[in-house]
Amino acid sequence: MFKDRAIVFILITLMIDAIGIGIVFPIMPDLMARVGAGDTGQGAFWGGILMAAYAGALFLCGPIVGSLSDAVGRRPILIAALVMLALDYVIMALAGNFWLLLLGRTLAGLAGATYITATAYIADISKPAEKARNFGLIGAAFGIGFVLGPAIGGIAAEISLSAPFWIAAFLSAGNALFGYFVLPESLKPEKRRPFGKRDLNPFKSIYDAFRMPGLAVPLICILIFEFANMVYPTLWAFWTREVFDWPTLYIGLSLAAYGVLLALVQGGLMPVLIRFFGDFRTLLLGMTSALIGMIGFGFTGSVTALVVFLLLAALSDLVPALMTAMASNQVDEDRQGLVQGVIASLSSVAAIAAPIVMTSLFQASVDAEGRYFPGTPFLFAALLVLLMFPLVLRLRGHASV
Repeated sequence: MFKDRAIVFILITLMIDAIGIGIVFPIMPDLMARVGAGDTGQGAFWGGILMAAYAGALFLCGPIVGSLSDAVGRRPILIAALVMLALDYVIMALAGNFWLLLLGRTLAGLAGATYITATAYIADISKPAEKARNFGLIGAAFGIGFVLGPAIGGIAAEISLSAPFWIAAFLSAGNALFGYFVLPESLKPEKRRPFGKRDLNPFKSIYDAFRMPGLAVPLICILIFEFANMVYPTLWAFWTREVFDWPTLYIGLSLAAYGVLLALVQGGLMPVLIRFFGDFRTLLLGMTSALIGMIGFGFTGSVTALVVFLLLAALSDLVPALMTAMASNQVDEDRQGLVQGVIASLSSVAAIAAPIVMTSLFQASVDAEGRYFPGTPFLFAALLVLLMFPLVLRLRGHASV
């Protein structure tokens, strides 16, 4: 009973987190205009700065937040992160200039959002064979949140540009209050470890994680795959506009469809695949789907083919959950927070670097005379996934089943 209640709370928490992220998407141009960040082109640049500030803060503080949860427990850190997110949304609702928005997003990154501690909590209460399935539920919760977030943001913005942020703040604060009264601690006192000066240095924490037996390979794989998979959120709107001349409505609907597919794959299909094929074969299926999907998007000019490859892209999202589970299974309970913090930090590196690389490749492939090939970034991502396979084959011994 405790386990089921805790998992439900964590999934609701992560869904609210995803809603809070997605709620901003439809109003970002108007928000940038409100704070004087310029027209569409300039506003997009400053919107990117907001995303980079969040990712940069998460990179620096992710391992620290994870290590703190190893020392004092998951519950207080998770509740504090929810309160910090609520504060972030209040700041964004009231902000009259760009620098206040930047402060809010940095605070959210400093708190490590909720993902780090939530995944560590799931690791605490899951047996090794259950981790991949439960981490898949996390992906499903995010998928549902990413569908609901833009819809709520677009509707609420009809009332007021600040309304979506007040809704997100209310959801985060309410969930923090709910967790305070109902969420039990998952990390027993005897399983905790001291928090030392070394834990304050994110680079040393990352270094320590890579030195742990059996952890370097899954961490490297996670970094490379997250970098390659960033081609979708980075370029989807630009690529579909360039190749199919889609209006904003079609782009939004396709993203919503992807969110639904993500929830179905990770929440419904993943447990079935793991039960029949095991973690490792399911991982290979996800990797193969990623490779074929990226190659397909690189060459396709057909909407029918796009639908097929979108299904493969959803299947490729089996990979992060499975790799995270394999990494988690390599360490003891008192290191789960550290590992999840390092994974979040590495994902932030991908979130900072990949958009620069992918957008540069895209610009070069559509602007250069005689070399027009808008699918180039997808083929580059496919090459990275292909080069990963020798490393992925070394993960066979990391699988729980």
